[in-house]
Order: sequence, then C-alpha cells, then structure tokens
Amino acid sequence: MASSCSSLSFTAISSYPQKPSSSSPRIKLPFTSHLSFSKSSSSFLHSHQTLFTTHSRKLPRPNGAHFLVLGCGRKAEPLRIMISGAPASGKGTQCELITKKYGLVHIAAGDLLRAEIAAGSENGKQAKEYMDKGQLVPDEIVVTMVKERLNGPDSQEKGWLLDGYPRSSSQSIALKEFGFQPDLFILLEVPEEILVERVVGRRLDPVTGKIYHLKYSPPETEEIAARLAQRFDDTDEKACKIAFAHSPSKCGSSSLNV
Repeated sequence: MASSCSSLSFTAISSYPQKPSSSSPRIKLPFTSHLSFSKSSSSFLHSHQTLFTTHSRKLPRPNGAHFLVLGCGRKAEPLRIMISGAPASGKGTQCELITKKYGLVHIAAGDLLRAEIAAGSENGKQAKEYMDKGQLVPDEIVVTMVKERLNGPDSQEKGWLLDGYPRSSSQSIALKEFGFQPDLFILLEVPEEILVERVVGRRLDPVTGKIYHLKYSPPETEEIAARLAQRFDDTDEKACKIAFAHSPSKCGSSSLNV
C-alpha cells in the first residue's frame, strides 16, 4: 500500500550498550518514508528495569529510496528483530520487505494463536476458552506460544522477525526472562489522521482475501471492485479509537506500549 505520510518515523533500539563502531557489520533496511530518531540514548519501561537501550542518530534524507541504517554487533548469529506499530501503520508492508531481504522467519502472535486453536493444541484449547467468554488471552499462554515458535529450528537457524509483540512491559519482561532479546527493535509511528485515512479506506476482497485501499491501492478491475467489502471494524468511529489508543501523546511514552 502506498503511503500518504511524509513524516513516518522509526525508533531503532539496539540491545547493545555500545554505539555501533565502524567495524560493526551494517544492516540496510529499505523504507519509503522520512526517518526520524530520538536525540540521545535512553532507557524505558521503569527506571530500575531497563530491557533495551536506545542508540540512534540522525540520517540525511537521500534522494529516491530511503534507508534505515543500523549497526549490529553480532557477526555469526542470525538477526533477531522485533517490530511494533498501530493498525494501518504499515507493519505488514515492512515485515514483507524485511523478511524477503534477509530471509528471516516472520512470527506474528495473532497468527500463532489462530494456528494453535485450529490445531487443537493444549495452548490453543486454553486460549479458546478465554476467547469464547470474550476475555483476553492471558500473557502466560501467549508468551508460551511465542517462546516455542522462537525456539523452533527454522527460527534459530535463519533468525526471526517478531511482529506486534510484545505489547506490554509484562510481556517484554517475560520474553527477556526466557532469554529472548532483539538485535533491533523497530517502532512505526504514524500521525493519527493518516491512520484514520488508511483504515476507513481499506477494503477486503472476500474471494482472494487481498486487502485494497480505495485511494492508495485500488482494485485492478471493475469486477474486483464490485465485490469488495469493508471490514466490520473499519468504520470511522473504530478507526479513530484505534488511532487514539495508539497515539504516544495519549498513551504515554513507552516504546513498547503499542
């Protein structure tokens, strides 16, 4: 989906306390919007409980394609990335680009949950009980699913991109206790009005499952256009609630509260 946003920003968080040196391998991630970074190193969550340390630097805006260039201190081990952002922030697009470029295993907590339920696993059965009651699935169930997937042979061999998780400080702490700490943490921040515009313009093709946007990614044919439907949660009111809930100015400044 093309973006109308000219001020999309990414916060890049390295788990290494030192700043990248000239001898560190450099990772180049392709993005299509302006990049902005925090001015100095900082810790977050609680003052006594730092999970990751932020190191970032200003980059000039080049002509043509834009890149987020980061240093990574690991040379032999596969890359490990976490990415978070509000609905319609472009997470899906960036995940596709990153996994294709670096051959990482894409892991999304929501997909894991649905797969476990469909498979009828013990974790899936427990999760379904809560969902059938209209309750949130407890952290301990979800983090167990995520842990098992991150420990999978393919994830260990190729590296992984964890999509939309963790969503809270408790989930972050649980992952750290299990020994999972990313080389990079990417937070996608998009202005509230852009999120609303993206959400209300989305349309679903019930035949193929493909997502279109009336303005930025219109259907290829009139036949497809005629059968497109708006998802029940893609209303103006719902979009505003989503955008407002994910706005850093309304929810605090925690980089993990997405």
